Amino acid sequence: VQLQASGGGLVQAGDSLRLSCAASGRTFSGYVMGWFRQAPGKEREFVASITTGGRSERYADSVKGRFTISRDDAKDTVYLQMNSLQPEDTAVYYCASTFSSFTLTKTYDYSYWGQGTLVTVSS
Repeated sequence: VQLQASGGGLVQAGDSLRLSCAASGRTFSGYVMGWFRQAPGKEREFVASITTGGRSERYADSVKGRFTISRDDAKDTVYLQMNSLQPEDTAVYYCASTFSSFTLTKTYDYSYWGQGTLVTVSS
């Protein structure tokens, strides 16, 4: 499975961005998709995850109510809509995937990772 993340950029506080992650190499079905982020000098942290068909979603407390994860299984693509962005959201955002029906939140649970896309939020 190959994952290609895109959509990052430089925005101002309060702005919105939508990240995309396209999967290729095998069927998307049955795979949980997750978004993680890593700020400079910090460990990679969970942001959101979603199971096949969008049946279940989970969010980190820090983004709940501002970010929305979704997926289009027909396009093998997962999205992260980020609203009300704040400087503390600045990080490299990674998409990840593994075969599971659970909304996994740990980096070690995921088998496949994209290359990351940088989101910078200025104050």
